[in-house]
Amino acid sequence: MLKHSLLAATALALVAPAAQAQTEIQWWHAMGGRLGELVEEIAANFNASQSDYVVVPSFRGTYAETMNGAIAAFRAGEQPAIVQVFEVGTGTMMAAEGAIYPIYELMEANDVVFDPSAYLPAVVGYYADPDGNMLSFPFNSSTPILYYNRDVFEAAGLDADTPPATWADMEAMSRQIVESGAATCGFTTRWPSWVQLENFLAYHNLPLGTQQNGFAGFDTELVLNQHPALIRHWENLARWQSEGLFSWAGGGAGPDAGAKFYSGECAMMMESSAGRAGVLSNATFNVGYGMQPYYADVEGAPQNSIIGGATLWALTGHTDEEYTGVAQFFAFLSLPENQAWWHQNTGYLPITQAAFELTQSEGYYDANPGADISIRQMNLNPPTENSRGLRFGNFVQIRDIISEEMEAMIIGTIGAQQAADNIVARGNDLLRDFEAATQ
Repeated sequence: MLKHSLLAATALALVAPAAQAQTEIQWWHAMGGRLGELVEEIAANFNASQSDYVVVPSFRGTYAETMNGAIAAFRAGEQPAIVQVFEVGTGTMMAAEGAIYPIYELMEANDVVFDPSAYLPAVVGYYADPDGNMLSFPFNSSTPILYYNRDVFEAAGLDADTPPATWADMEAMSRQIVESGAATCGFTTRWPSWVQLENFLAYHNLPLGTQQNGFAGFDTELVLNQHPALIRHWENLARWQSEGLFSWAGGGAGPDAGAKFYSGECAMMMESSAGRAGVLSNATFNVGYGMQPYYADVEGAPQNSIIGGATLWALTGHTDEEYTGVAQFFAFLSLPENQAWWHQNTGYLPITQAAFELTQSEGYYDANPGADISIRQMNLNPPTENSRGLRFGNFVQIRDIISEEMEAMIIGTIGAQQAADNIVARGNDLLRDFEAATQ
């Protein structure tokens, strides 16, 4: 793993413009716990690398709380220079006319080289405008992968080196696991909307909504209820739940999934690639890693997965000196050594090709099998209009609707088609509200 000294050494290569006194740059973020400590560390390393700017990180609660707090602060004229916003807040930030300073403009204005082609295509696609201009700075990107209990696989007579590749494999392996008594549940999932809807559709090259999943305009509509593959999958989830092969862990973040997996109750868990450190620290068994399953009879699958996580947005209303410092800080974060350090310490993706290659050359993936699953999964194919990501207004609230309707389906109150129809009807109402608010 890259050491602190290497990070600091590479930072010294960055030369900031001269300033008479240190310029303070406020950075609001949503990373608590160990991730918060790493945010503090990377800011401290930037501060130590030069004497003109001081980045001051400030934890502001959850992603939603941080974004909403920044919007409220902007209205009061007290906004930070940088705010971390999760991926589903991208549409909201884009619509905040006059509040954001697009990153490609910021870097150009400060003569800082910023080449989008250096970043992973799936990352660039999510945070760029239709012309390919990057609007925010990629910081912590992740994608869902499969974690599995190798010990349970062996006890069930399965090959512990072969995770399920398809949903047919997932069903067959889960059944063998449960029937053998190796575990009482085949698999569970965190983040059901992100994993079992948003990524499911992208991985099968199917649209969640019109207008290129919202990228081409806010007059988008949800169309998820029109895909037989999704309806079949959700029907399978409900059936597998009733048969004990799958265990619902709650809506939203799927808060009970970790406990089900770590206790050995469920042999597999679908979770963010950024959950790797948490999985390894909590699991008392040998952990295996795999890509998301897919339905082999769906044309175009597997396509590529889409990212979660967050980016850093620059907000307007600050001095030229502050923006010069922001540009220098983003350049610092882009250095391969720093990106590799962040990737290796957090489990988030190395967002640049150079950081991935550096990590690979240092033998990190050889020493940490499975750590490259997320990168390989996202780079399976060039992103399409259906798999570059999502850009819907009010999507935070729409995700709540998705969780409610999925849970009603899982417990048998409604069928899969009805759940999808309800999400579309309720979600489209929120999309129209958002569209009206932006006109």
